[in-house]
Amino acid sequence: MTPAELHYRMPAEWEPHTATWLAWPHNRETWPGAFSPIPKIWADLTRTLAEHEPLRILAGGEGVMAAARRHVGHLTGVELYDIPTNDAWARDHGPTFLVNATGAPPALVDWQYNAWGDKYGPYDQDNLVGQRIAEETGYQRFAPKVVLEGGAIDVNGRGTVLTTAGCLLNKNRNPGRSKGDMERILYDNLGARHVIWLSRGIVGDDTDGHIDQLARFVAPGVVVAMTEDNPRDANHVPLAENLNQLRGATDQAGRPLEIVPLPMPGAIDHAGHRLPASYANFYIANGIVIVPTFDDPHDEIALKTLAELFPNRRVRGLPAVDLVWGLGAFHCVTQQQPEFNLRQGC
Repeated sequence: MTPAELHYRMPAEWEPHTATWLAWPHNRETWPGAFSPIPKIWADLTRTLAEHEPLRILAGGEGVMAAARRHVGHLTGVELYDIPTNDAWARDHGPTFLVNATGAPPALVDWQYNAWGDKYGPYDQDNLVGQRIAEETGYQRFAPKVVLEGGAIDVNGRGTVLTTAGCLLNKNRNPGRSKGDMERILYDNLGARHVIWLSRGIVGDDTDGHIDQLARFVAPGVVVAMTEDNPRDANHVPLAENLNQLRGATDQAGRPLEIVPLPMPGAIDHAGHRLPASYANFYIANGIVIVPTFDDPHDEIALKTLAELFPNRRVRGLPAVDLVWGLGAFHCVTQQQPEFNLRQGC
């Protein structure tokens, strides 16, 4: 039987967490020539999150484990796991955790992972992360033969999924699958019943358009959407298209969404490449929202907007200019483990 048939669902990110999962960074090729600040960024993120919920960090291998212990092993609430990874993007190679209000055992979906369409290798250890976490936690494991990264989906916890055609329908993931096929997969594995499709991603995003760079649910009927007002900027047209699609979309009950715009930061280039800097790559944890900042005048606008949308959480910006050289930010490196037996509609 599918997770949905067994009454499982993927909760919204703002619903209570048991823990956050991370993977300790060690792959220097992810930040070519600029790896040295990365462990400190992870340590700062870990220290901040550990004030609000437990942290479970993949740190397989003697050298990686030693580095993680040196930086964060002393922190209360941090648990290190001897689970190896090829890279540190826990959102994408990690599993999707599910909840069930009927008392069924905890569960997770262990998607297939191919490094965003076989762009980077090796990824053999990353593709085993879901299985190994299931073994460590004892969670029931569902393993559909489907390539899907966690950053490609966002949910409102009530039955609606946000995603992009540029990513989920890309032939480099699941060739031959139609939009209808992918919707059925989302319904079966996430307990959803409605999908909102946006078109494409921002310049520099090597994921083919992950939703966590573009638009995010912040409440069951409220979505923040990235916008670019400068018509000469390469992101102006794709983000305007996405905004129009959201304004015409509805939730699972057919109700229109409230759309709150977030401005893009100015272009950030490194070694001749435009980086996918976006305030939408924030992470919602218990009592706090971690927002990437980019030494940009729009940082303050993004933080103020999100603070108004999360009045019961602390909204904190953490510097992400060095981090985004690896083509991701704080949502990309985190994966929430929700509390077991959450009620529908939390």
